[in-house]
Amino acid sequence: MTARAARLAVVGLMTAGLATAVVTLAGTAPARAQPKPGAPAPAAPAAPTEGCAACHLETGDDRLVNPVKAYAGDIHRAKGFGCVACHGGDAKETGMEAMDPTKGYIGKPARHQVVQVCGRCHSDARFMKQYNPSLRVDQVAEYATSVHGRRLREANDPNVATCASCHHAHEIKPPSDPASTVHPLRVAQTCGACHGDAKYMAGYKIPTDQLAKYVTSIHWKTMSVKGDLSAPTCNDCHGNHGAAPPGISWVGNVCGQCHTVMAEMFAKSIHARVFREMGTPGCATCHENHGIQEASDELLGLGPKAACTACHAAEDKGGKSASEMRALIDRLGAEWDKARTYLTRAEHAGMEVSQAQFELNGAREALVKSRAAVHAFTVQAVRKEAEAGLAISEKAYARGVRALEELGFRRKGLAVSAVIIVALIAALVLKIREVDRKIVESSPPKEGRNG
Repeated sequence: MTARAARLAVVGLMTAGLATAVVTLAGTAPARAQPKPGAPAPAAPAAPTEGCAACHLETGDDRLVNPVKAYAGDIHRAKGFGCVACHGGDAKETGMEAMDPTKGYIGKPARHQVVQVCGRCHSDARFMKQYNPSLRVDQVAEYATSVHGRRLREANDPNVATCASCHHAHEIKPPSDPASTVHPLRVAQTCGACHGDAKYMAGYKIPTDQLAKYVTSIHWKTMSVKGDLSAPTCNDCHGNHGAAPPGISWVGNVCGQCHTVMAEMFAKSIHARVFREMGTPGCATCHENHGIQEASDELLGLGPKAACTACHAAEDKGGKSASEMRALIDRLGAEWDKARTYLTRAEHAGMEVSQAQFELNGAREALVKSRAAVHAFTVQAVRKEAEAGLAISEKAYARGVRALEELGFRRKGLAVSAVIIVALIAALVLKIREVDRKIVESSPPKEGRNG
């Protein structure tokens, strides 16, 4: 077979869907595609198969050319892996001879084969240690437990996500690379490529507004605006390889990974039991899930933006407790701000109030604790923190008032002193003039030169 004929055969084989190769593989080479305990991964990375790339580039078909171009920046290419590492075949041959199914050639892996192909190396701890000792090797096992893995295994779902859905084949990069599809700033868009597509997700009866809501959330703003890459994105709450929707009973555990204090308080509160009985998710009932906004005091109480009004009214016990907790927090906030204002005025006037300002930080801390204590859903928990802060604020305010009073006293004393000094100077000037006048009057007149 000529080189030209071989290249045309490649195009024909791959554009036809590789049906023959896949069927042959399924019947004759399961050991290569199916990872098993102890199954050997490639002994060593083969050099990139230049023959494959040369033929693909010469076809001029974007379906064959683009993968070659993209692979130049792939992490596997950087580690020395060639085409046969994933696609199989014989690297020593060229043309159709290289694509021998009996030698493991699979061409484009079918959806159900992708996990097997990737897992052949990524599930082998001994093999992976040669390249990245810190990389986990349980991805395939986790995937099997995920909603994606179960649908692939149980229903052979043609739309379900596999490894290549998130880690785009031929252009895989480490998560630390900003160009990676799984870089923290790009995870939401990667998940949203499917979950934000209403047409694609039409048969699954789940919402498709998750991405649209997430990009309005405080989590996304913290990550994208403030640059905090540790802020939560999709996989932090849902998992990645073991992705699953958080059940109602463990939403609090997911949120509690970061919001530990609130989670511990909520777990002990009456609302934790009530929410379970109602079948509503704990944290998400008040704070939403994907479109979480920055928490404010307006969420508490019976105001127009309060979350409490969804279940409580002004006349019931819960509504009264919510109003009382809000009143305590508002009072502490106002007293802290008043004390801070007075101390700031005194400082700008040159008074020494640094110790009082330092102590006032305790009131600010108490305000934060009071807001966290709301998740215990008892007035007593909030009052305990608020009263401690009010005592600190009162003391700091009194110090600010004294400093300003002292400043006023000093200014009055300075004014009186200035008046006295000016009066003394004026009197001294007058006295000097009087003495000068008397000297002039007592002096005899001067005689002329010829007198």
